[in-house]
Parts: sequence; structure tokens; C-alpha cells
Amino acid sequence: MLYKGDLAPNFAFRNYRPAGNLLVRYNVSQPFTLRLNLGLGSIAAQDNKVNDPFLQARDLSFRTNLREANFLFEYNFLNFSTLRKVKNWSPYVFGGLGFFTFKPNPRSPGYQTKMLMNFPLGIGLKYEFKRPWSIGLEFGTRFTRSDYLDNFGPNTFGGTDRLRNGNPASKDMYTYTGIILTYRFYRIVCPE
Repeated sequence: MLYKGDLAPNFAFRNYRPAGNLLVRYNVSQPFTLRLNLGLGSIAAQDNKVNDPFLQARDLSFRTNLREANFLFEYNFLNFSTLRKVKNWSPYVFGGLGFFTFKPNPRSPGYQTKMLMNFPLGIGLKYEFKRPWSIGLEFGTRFTRSDYLDNFGPNTFGGTDRLRNGNPASKDMYTYTGIILTYRFYRIVCPE
């Protein structure tokens, strides 16, 4: 997972943190798939690692553990064939609705764990290398309506000091890059 927000205004590869997902896909039709994701991961950033004098002077850092559940809709650009000798592969896009909880470290006084919504959006590529096994590469972003994933939002420290408060115009988000291994259950047609 990779964070973007007040402590990392741009995506920086040094901020990647480990994460894991379990997923279940249901193929509604050849191009359309419904999917449920359950995930755990963390995000982090440090002001002193950025080449920005303003952020270095602020000198804040955080690490947040995330749990999420996402309901996704996938569109496959190429059809997965059920023929035995066909090598199946397809690029796809996905989007949906998710819920997540987070626990930042450090935490502000009075912090309480909340369940919030996110809006996943992304792209991927999957390849069936040996039926029924597939491998895939996926990149997705979780758009949130929270500015506190980093425990640093508008008026976190009170007052009007810009150095000690977050940007109220931007919300925090996180992305992930994943390698996906899936097992496909094919429908068995019994002879009459």
C-alpha cells in the first residue's frame, strides 16, 4: 500500500508498505465479474524524507494500520474462453464501494476507531497460466473522504499556524499494487 496526503503530497515509492488481500470473484457473464476483497495493510510517511523545506520544518511522521472490505465490479476487455487448450488472458478495469477502519500511530487525544467508506478504482491484467490457476498484476487507488489517515488534518493542533495543520482542500488516499493468484472453479456439466 502507498499513501498520498498531507505528509506525502506526491506518491513516493519509498513509502510502500506491505499488505495482503483475500478475494472471491463471481463471473456474471464473459466480460463482467463481481468481486469481494478483504484486506489488511499499512501506510506510512515522514516529512524529513521529502525535499521540501516546509515539510522538513514541520517534521511529522506516522504509520497507520488499515483493514478494508471492498465490493467491486470488474470489466474484462477480452473474454475468458472455456475451451481446454485456449490460453486465457485479459486486461480489466474495476471500481466499486468499500469500507475501512484505520489506527494511526501516533494518535491524537480522544481518537476512536471508525468505519468509513472508500471508493476503489483501478486496472489489472490477468493470465490463466495453467487451468484453473491464474496470475495477475493489479494497481488500484482507494479514494477516501477522510483527512485523518495520517492523524493530521485541518486544525489537528488548533490555531492558525499553517505549519502545524493539514490542508483542508485535500483528502487522504491510498493505493496498492498487487500480484494476484487465483483458482477458478469451472461449472461441471454432467452427461444425461
